[in-house]
Parts: sequence; structure tokens; C-alpha cells
Amino acid sequence: MLNYVLKRLAVGVLVIISASIVLFSIMQLMPGDPIRMVADPRLPPHRIEELKRAWGLDKPAYVQYLYWMKNLLRGDMGTSIATGQPVGYLIASRLPYTLLLAGTAMVVRYLIGVPLGLIAALRQGTKLDRLLVMATTMLMMIPGYWFAILLMMVFAIKLRWLPISGFQGPASLVLPLMTMVLPGIGGTLRVTRSEVLDTAREPFVLTAHAKGLSARAVQVYHILRNALIPVTVSFFLNLPWLISGSVIIENVFAWPGMGRLVWGAIQSQDLPVVQGVFVMITALTVVCNIVGDIVAGLLDPRIRVEIEEARE
Repeated sequence: MLNYVLKRLAVGVLVIISASIVLFSIMQLMPGDPIRMVADPRLPPHRIEELKRAWGLDKPAYVQYLYWMKNLLRGDMGTSIATGQPVGYLIASRLPYTLLLAGTAMVVRYLIGVPLGLIAALRQGTKLDRLLVMATTMLMMIPGYWFAILLMMVFAIKLRWLPISGFQGPASLVLPLMTMVLPGIGGTLRVTRSEVLDTAREPFVLTAHAKGLSARAVQVYHILRNALIPVTVSFFLNLPWLISGSVIIENVFAWPGMGRLVWGAIQSQDLPVVQGVFVMITALTVVCNIVGDIVAGLLDPRIRVEIEEARE
């Protein structure tokens, strides 16, 4: 297992480097000049050129990238062109808010979606099953930004129960949390329902029934126990996507997380900040995938055997 994890880490490093090259190339192709966007428009042209040289923007793109990568390997993510602050400091100040929102949303989504998926699977074909699937599917179809504005209009503007934006304590978490949780319940419900139904058709379940075990014992100890393994693993695999997908929600609610930081950086073409945030998200994705594999191996011995056989 250790060798497998080390190999996955090595592959993850290559993924991070590849993602950073693609992102750097895209930012280079964007029209505009980051220095002119943040500098005083009254500055003379020679002063603009001096600023470009100071930031290394007068060099070829590949030289800029190699210089950034060399500093990254030293733990230096660069300096923001717009604010002059270290990128590492900006990310460190925003990351806890993003993890708070995305992590809480993921936990709540699974706490609601998994039980509903179990109920839908155990009541397959009934009106309750169809109602749960239909209701959660309708929530999945609602655009996130539109749902966020709707919740703001109802709970913040009309009823005045909750803060409309920003971070003013735990109450400020409710609206963005609802925006991220409710449309996502359908996906969790469908995965759980599908895994339970597929597991119920496995030969070992028929064997358990043939041994004379009660229906509840078969459901709990044979079906649910095995069906929840991939559902648990999907928790870790979906977390990075939820973090990267919170950009719109954070901007709608003025949530002080990485999504709002990177959106402002893209608008001002602040390449060091954009590069730093996306490298952080890519690293989180790699780590969560490895953790998901480890958890799967711990929960299911068959997966550990497959990993060892693949290593050999």
C-alpha cells in the first residue's frame, strides 16, 4: 500500500505541473496587460516598461513559467501584482473560509442524501421512491446562481432572517450552505440508491437469504455495509470538485474564500494569484483521490488485494 501511495503521489506531482502549464498558457493568451490594469493610467510609457521589468513580465512566457516554478519548489508562490502581498498569505487567509463552506456542505449533503438514498432503494418502485428521485432531480436542475439569488430574496430581503452577504458569524453560513447542499442531494441520493440496488443483486446476498437470515439482518450486515463503501469513497473524490465549484456561490454571497479571490484575480489578470489558487486546488484534488483510495482499501480487503497484485 505504501508503494502504491508513493506512486500516486509521483503521478500527482506530474498532474500538478501539467495543470499549471495549461493554466499559465491560457492566462498568457488572454488579452490585456496586468500592469496597465492595476497601475495609474497617468503613468508615462517608460514607467510602465520599468514595472514590467520589475515583475519579470518583459521576459518570454516559458522563462516566466520556469522562474515561477523554481520559486514554487522553494515554497514561494510569488507576489500579487494587484495588492503586492505574498500569494501564500492571500491563499492562507482565504482557504479556511472555503474549507469551512465546502467541507460543511459536503458533510450535510451526505448526512441528508445517503439516508434518502437508502430509503429510496429499500422502497424501490413505490410512490415514496419516485417522489424522492423526482424532487431531488428538480433541485439538481436549478442553476446555482439563480437558486442563490432566490434564497437571498426570500430569507435575507423579505423575511430578514439571515445576513445577505459576507461573513458575520455562523448565520452567514446558512444561505451559501443551502445553495450548495440542496441541489447536490440528488447526486448523493442517486449514487447511494444505485449502489444499494446493485449490491442487493450480488450472489452473497442470495446466499444470506438462503441461510435463513432475517430480511433486516441481510439489509444491514450484507447490503448496506457493502453498498456504503463506494459512497464513502465518493465523499473524498467529490470534495475537491465542490471546492472548485464554489467560485460562483462565493461571489454571489461575497463569501471571503478562495473562489472570490481567484475571480478577482482573473478579472485583473493577476497571474501569480490565479496560478497559486489553481495549484492549491489541484493539489487538494490529488490528495483527496489518494485518501479515497486508502479509505477504499481499508474498508474493502478485496481492493487491497487488487492494489498489491497490480504492484507486483
